[in-house]
Amino acid sequence: MLSYRHAFHAGNHADVLKHLIEIELLNYLGQKDKPYWYIDTHAGAGAYSLTEGYATKNAEFETGIARLWQRDDLPEAVRNYVDVVKRMNPDGELKFYPGSPWCAADVMPESDKLRLFELHPSDAQILQENFAGSGRRVQIQQANGFDGIKAVLPPPPRRALVLIDPPYEDKRDYHNVVTGLKEGLKRFATGVYAVWYPCLQRAEMKEMIPELKKLPAKSWLRAELHVQGPSTDGFGMHGSGMFILNAPWTLPQTLNETLPYLVQHLGLDAKASFILETGGDL
Repeated sequence: MLSYRHAFHAGNHADVLKHLIEIELLNYLGQKDKPYWYIDTHAGAGAYSLTEGYATKNAEFETGIARLWQRDDLPEAVRNYVDVVKRMNPDGELKFYPGSPWCAADVMPESDKLRLFELHPSDAQILQENFAGSGRRVQIQQANGFDGIKAVLPPPPRRALVLIDPPYEDKRDYHNVVTGLKEGLKRFATGVYAVWYPCLQRAEMKEMIPELKKLPAKSWLRAELHVQGPSTDGFGMHGSGMFILNAPWTLPQTLNETLPYLVQHLGLDAKASFILETGGDL
């Protein structure tokens, strides 16, 4: 199913949570003077315009990054994320939004490598254009990332963040996330794996979380940001989550400080809330 285009949702509350945590994970890996890779199974187009095209249809960024853009009271993790977006908009106007690969390329040392997978032909082409000139640092394949990561795990430096962010239009994606992580952990047990997922009133989503908790990783962390209460008709996304395997020991404290702030400033109604859980040796 190739209808999904992330540009419709660029910079929304789900992107705020996803990219904030992604940047925290990459900065943690970057503290050691040892190389690491960034592997993205569903990389999208890599960067998005907020002033033309798909992003203007619903302007979801207005209730996401735009609410944080001019604030001067940002917690450190939120500031690190907003700074990446600001470096993409050096004139001070919020015109462009970085996707996950762009965020990674911004904060990673120049010597570390990115391996990006994107199945949608149009987005894969734009992704190639956005990273033209990156040389051997960035390798892009038009492929299903669930299949593609098998060939790159374990990465040569034996250190990596693997971001798994499918569109979930196909219900099988929930199953594919679990099976993909099982395969990944067999090949690369010490990798940091981060899964993004929508918070929906769907059985597949509710069934996936317990399965993720049972995976044979050293530790896990679940962080959800709910910007509103679930709708009475059962439809629509009321928030999103990140499930991380082998998370850094520093991340729970960072999110304890960050998630209440995001609830306060990105919440759309009185039922806005967050979930933060950890398990294993974390």
